Amino acid sequence: EGLTRAGWRALALGDAREAVGCFRRALLLAGDTANPRLCRACAFNLGAAYVETGKPKKGLEFLLQSQPSEGESGEHWEDLYFNIGAAHEGLRDFPKALEYFGQAGGHGRATQAGSRAGTRVQMGCCYLGMREPARAAHCFLEAARTYAAAASPEAAAVALSRASGSMLQSRRFRAAEIAGVLAQCRLLCETIPDPALRGNAAPQPSLSVPGGEQRPHPAFPLCPAGKLYNDIGLGYSQLRIFSLAAESFERALALCGGKLDRRGEATLLQNLGAAHNALCSFGTALGWHRRAAALHSALGNRRAQGQCFGNLAYACSRLGNHEAAVENYLHALQAFRDSGDVQGQWQACEGLGAACFHLGDPQKAIGHYKEAL
Repeated sequence: EGLTRAGWRALALGDAREAVGCFRRALLLAGDTANPRLCRACAFNLGAAYVETGKPKKGLEFLLQSQPSEGESGEHWEDLYFNIGAAHEGLRDFPKALEYFGQAGGHGRATQAGSRAGTRVQMGCCYLGMREPARAAHCFLEAARTYAAAASPEAAAVALSRASGSMLQSRRFRAAEIAGVLAQCRLLCETIPDPALRGNAAPQPSLSVPGGEQRPHPAFPLCPAGKLYNDIGLGYSQLRIFSLAAESFERALALCGGKLDRRGEATLLQNLGAAHNALCSFGTALGWHRRAAALHSALGNRRAQGQCFGNLAYACSRLGNHEAAVENYLHALQAFRDSGDVQGQWQACEGLGAACFHLGDPQKAIGHYKEAL
């Protein structure tokens, strides 16, 4: 039991390799005893840990060894089935994974709200893997309702975010339905204290220790504060509700503060600029475009920098500053050439053609349009 608890501590610290080592040694010691139940518990822990470390094939081998003998009652069938399902999901055998997740729900896991919601999330991920986003959306929505009823607003918000993304992907839901889900997600986010505003993206295995003590894991791993608002903003952008998209991106940027990595900050700045372009708030957009371009430049992301220059050029042209538009379209064109983005190149050439025409140089405009072709 000491090795098993050490394995748990290692998992809690994110040291999966050390955890696997502890569980493996525990299983070897258990093999020297005459206690088959102890051996099965140790095999279960090792198998679930292998699944968590990205080795589902190895994990499945030990999970199958942990099954109770015929006629013997299994106290934790639901946890076993859940982890076997997670192993099959890792092996991309989604139909088999769904079969085991369904069995997990039918063997008592459904009696615990958090566990039931976690299982539905896992099933939603499987449906996404099977390219059935509509069914995935229903799973995420059910999980969100269960999390909300269990007073887990942060997990409910993430489930709603996943649901909205799946609904958009499926194209089988009305815009009003998707907007309603995004609104629910925003409302939940506003009730979550900043330190608790964490996302959850992929269910984790539920492990056990000898003696039956349960250590449930959260249904999702933690993600940075503000990510939910960025995802909400992207959802509103796809629905073309740009005012709420911009508001969500700004909230994400404010929440992240100094905790956001620079790449994430650059993405948020770029999203904000694009949203304000769509709102025709071109004067406001200029500052976001410039900040995003500068940060992408510092990060060496030439393609994204080119996109920012293109957005900046468009804003300048709409404000009547066609000289600045030409300058920025040229910067965009060079960035797209450097990154091999052909679509970006012809779009920049089209922008240059329009800007040169407005500046009274039709010959240059024709040249750029021909280059675009």
